[in-house]
Amino acid sequence: MHICTMKTISAFVAAVALAASIGAVPAQAQQGRGDQQSARAEMQAGRILPIRDIERRIIPRMEQGDEYIGFEYDPTAQAYRLKFIRNGRMIWVDVDAQTARILRVSR
Repeated sequence: MHICTMKTISAFVAAVALAASIGAVPAQAQQGRGDQQSARAEMQAGRILPIRDIERRIIPRMEQGDEYIGFEYDPTAQAYRLKFIRNGRMIWVDVDAQTARILRVSR
């Protein structure tokens, strides 16, 4: 195979990989919006605590230097997952959305 052909194939493979990764971003963004909409509906119905209340209770309990990244909401479990970074590693704190009780810390 000629060098030109190899470069063309490599460029094509790179372009396909880039296109696939770009297509995945909107799907992830949609998931995040769905989490927030679901949490908002549950909160307005009085079934769960607002995320701001959860954050006020949980963030101060984390170690000094932990950086809060954001949250996800699982409507099936009625739980928030707060995400932190500590020394370059992700930490997930699962919290009961009704009581603000920490269910699990994953590192």
